[in-house]
Amino acid sequence: MKPEPGTNSEVRLPLTEHLDELRKRLVRSLIAMGLGTALCYTRAEVLYQLLLAPLTGLLPGDSRLIFIELTEAFLTYFKLSLWGGFILASPVIFYQAWMFVSPGLFQKERKILFLFTGCTTAAFLSGMAFGYYLAVPSIFSFFLAFGGPTIVAMPSMKEALSLILRILLMFGVMFEVPLVMALAGWLGIVTPELLRRGRKVAFVTVFLVGAILSPPDVLSQIFVAIPVYLLYEVGILLCALGTRRHKR
Repeated sequence: MKPEPGTNSEVRLPLTEHLDELRKRLVRSLIAMGLGTALCYTRAEVLYQLLLAPLTGLLPGDSRLIFIELTEAFLTYFKLSLWGGFILASPVIFYQAWMFVSPGLFQKERKILFLFTGCTTAAFLSGMAFGYYLAVPSIFSFFLAFGGPTIVAMPSMKEALSLILRILLMFGVMFEVPLVMALAGWLGIVTPELLRRGRKVAFVTVFLVGAILSPPDVLSQIFVAIPVYLLYEVGILLCALGTRRHKR
């Protein structure tokens, strides 16, 4: 008997087989991440220097990053290697997740999930790139400005890495906002009209944050704040598109 068009053609498996399949996918993902982590650890010092270049370039004179605890350098490099290993293994991880989930989806659901995953990944990576090249130097400049003739900045390896990772994750998540707004519109949770009424609040909030995190010149504040505000406008547009599809 042929399956009806648009329906799931996969045979239903018992729970034990699903769990066994899940275990295999997890093991393969963990092996890929382990290999990626090991590879990154062999170049951990180089990766750390590249990642922290925006900070080390701002340190005065011969100042360098320090480590206070005996295990701090090792654990910092290991933490960075874990993140690097996850990034290197992410294609394998996403593939294993897709191969586990997709058989239980209809053809239309597969297309939607594939498109949504691609968009969220691209948005997250774009946010991290924006944060690294534009926001991180401004944020580090802001915090280093609290130094003075009798106060010298001596950031530790662990704190510097934790801060830059938080910043990158924050901007990565921030760039997901338009997609979340589109999903909320598609589900009927919010309307474009509601978001349009919040434009003034969003505009003021973005520029206040930009004024705090950016250097004191107005041009830098605008350079950081405008792209972030544009995300809100893109979100309104996507929400309108999502609302139309929801009404259909």
